[in-house]
Amino acid sequence: MAQPPAPPAAKAETKGPPADREPQMSVTRHSGTFGGQRVNYTATAGEIFLRADNGTPRAAIYFTSYIAEPRNPNRPVTFLFNGGPGSGSVWLHMGAFGPRRVAIPSNGTDDGAPPYPIVPNPDSLLDVTDLVFIDPVGTGFSHALGDTNPQDFWGVTADARSIAQFIRQWLNDNGRWNSPKFLGGESYGTTRTAAVVNQLEGAFNDVALNGLILISTVLDFGAGADTPGNEMTHVLNLPSMAATALYHGRAQASSVEAFVEEARRWATGPYLHALVQGTALPQEERAGIRRDLARFTGLSEDYLERADLRVTPSRFYRELLRDRGLSVGRLDSRYTGRDYDSAGEEPDNDPSFYGIDAGYTAAVNQHIREVLGFRTDRSYVTIGPVGPWDWRLGQGRDSDAYLNVAPYIGRALRENSGLRVFVGQGYYDFATPFFAAEYSLSRTGMPRDRIQYRYYGSGHMMYVRDDDRVALSRDVRAFIQGR
Repeated sequence: MAQPPAPPAAKAETKGPPADREPQMSVTRHSGTFGGQRVNYTATAGEIFLRADNGTPRAAIYFTSYIAEPRNPNRPVTFLFNGGPGSGSVWLHMGAFGPRRVAIPSNGTDDGAPPYPIVPNPDSLLDVTDLVFIDPVGTGFSHALGDTNPQDFWGVTADARSIAQFIRQWLNDNGRWNSPKFLGGESYGTTRTAAVVNQLEGAFNDVALNGLILISTVLDFGAGADTPGNEMTHVLNLPSMAATALYHGRAQASSVEAFVEEARRWATGPYLHALVQGTALPQEERAGIRRDLARFTGLSEDYLERADLRVTPSRFYRELLRDRGLSVGRLDSRYTGRDYDSAGEEPDNDPSFYGIDAGYTAAVNQHIREVLGFRTDRSYVTIGPVGPWDWRLGQGRDSDAYLNVAPYIGRALRENSGLRVFVGQGYYDFATPFFAAEYSLSRTGMPRDRIQYRYYGSGHMMYVRDDDRVALSRDVRAFIQGR
């Protein structure tokens, strides 16, 4: 349930491009209809330099902003990024909330070869908020400058500090300190959101926020770690397995909502009780658990017995439809793919990623370079090799051994009475399972009355499905307007 698989390791740059230049900037003007309203807006594709205390530029952060005209300093502004870590903001930008999007198949099939339709996006949020899409160092066009090592920015806390510094600088440059502010991300971007709110609101010169937008949430990496000995991961993945088995006809239920609710209750009750008994589990109880587990997962009792009632997601992707010669996707288990042969324990690749990546890569480059007029020789990094990533939160051995940034959100909610949280989850997402998000945000210290959940009939990137993109846009729009 943690971050998407790391890209192949690559040797990090030890020295960035020269810092003796000005930030690049391209400003263009446009008009479109969003949320049923005609909006004139200014698009800025550009860089902000992050500087050391002595003024030396350390990194160029690329961003794309869309500001409604005439400008209103009291209008909401929403800062958005994706995850990885190592992912540019292309996915939320060109798939969900930007004024134009790439139209890839909505039914969980491969996006094929170019040209890909790049179309106006009436589901953009520009009718209710200005938008700033941010690419952290090592993603998009963002990079270290001069003698700065990019690894200085590659860690939970270091990354969050850089994004918080960017936000403060953008507010300075645009005169938006008193605007309602929303912060959001997808996947590791939700981890980043929690870490950034800690940087923005955790000090005396704080930047107060109105809302956090968490899309495909991962906060508690300890509970969801797919590692031997961690029983909670099996509990937290079980409802996603049930939804997937139902989608592919390997389970029976009146609706996905009813089935996953039944799975939630069974997973935290009889299943968890059985798992924590380990090898002391009585045979009679074991037989009942095995029978029910088969009903929820669509896997055979024989396979579940051989797996000791503990099926990791990677095995589930391969085993569910093995008799059809298919694997199901990790990011979106509606997708299926064919592997080299049918004997493998795990899939060769994730069909729900290679089924969409080409279209998004083409779209973001076409849009930024040709429509917005940003010129650079750099390649846009959609998902790049940032690392090694420093996962420590700096609180000592015990805290760093169990990585969980959810307490940052709990503290922000307790100390900012105007802060609210939106959580959007896909039923068919194994990268960041919906039950794990619920678990992490239901712990001690979380004011649950200011956390709202919405669910969608797709996976990690729910906006690739047309109906879910419309619903996500409607839900986030209502969240922003509900301030």
